[in-house]
Amino acid sequence: MKKVMVLLANGFEEIEALTVVDILRRGNVNCHMVSIGGNKVNGAHGIEVIADKTLDSVEENLYDAIVLPGGMPGAENLKNNTRVVELVQRYYSDKKLVCAICAAPMVLGYAGIMENVDFTCYPGFEVHVKDGNKKEDLVVKSHNIITGKGPAAAFEFAYLILKTLGNKNTEEISKAMMF
Repeated sequence: MKKVMVLLANGFEEIEALTVVDILRRGNVNCHMVSIGGNKVNGAHGIEVIADKTLDSVEENLYDAIVLPGGMPGAENLKNNTRVVELVQRYYSDKKLVCAICAAPMVLGYAGIMENVDFTCYPGFEVHVKDGNKKEDLVVKSHNIITGKGPAAAFEFAYLILKTLGNKNTEEISKAMMF
């Protein structure tokens, strides 16, 4: 069974994080909400979430993918966490799946992994991804990186992650959810 960690920092975009968690779990992916701080994490719109684990308690090498939701100041909090940046760099170099949506591709830019990589992000945040090739699509897959444009892309972003992880039932899950 594939394992994915969705990193949560205070100020995360709830739709982007929870949609990914929900869809991956429907696809039988072992998906953990992992807080970079304490167990309780406050979303950008005041929704408090209790994380499954904290970054200090996970065995990072056991995961197949990492997902960074956007939202402000959540994405900024992820970017400012040295351990998160190092984790993104290691996952990318190990050819594991690295996913970021909305403002979170700025973390990938800061990590220095975007050279010649196609990506999308929330308008204005492309300035943080100097080496990448900005696209206007809602979701973009390039190498082992998946990016999403913003909250409206959350479903498409999550389904692409699920499909890229090898789930053969992605289409059935999306139909059952009336997507």
